[in-house]
Amino acid sequence: MNKTIFEKIAAREIPADIVYEDDLVVAFKDIHPQAPTHVLLVPRKPIPRINEATTEDQALLGHLLLKAAEVARRLGLDQRGYRLVINNGAEGGESVPHLHCHILGGRHMRWPPG
Repeated sequence: MNKTIFEKIAAREIPADIVYEDDLVVAFKDIHPQAPTHVLLVPRKPIPRINEATTEDQALLGHLLLKAAEVARRLGLDQRGYRLVINNGAEGGESVPHLHCHILGGRHMRWPPG
């Protein structure tokens, strides 16, 4: 099975503007930002989408959300607010089949989102 672009970024096989990483997750700037601050947080473990996560992934999913908040704080988004987005499937906006969390901030977020 071929690696996704996110697996390649996490393995440092292709360059990215990495803003945070640990043993479980990597955060990097989106190359097509939808807000002044747009960072993707991806687990190193290749889970195609949230719909395919299992109870075995529970600790990793909790880590992902806690690190999303930490990265948002590090980027100075915590005072004014930010949005976390996880897409699932084509109609949900998923473009890379590797679970990831968008951290968006630096502007007012509208509702509904799209």
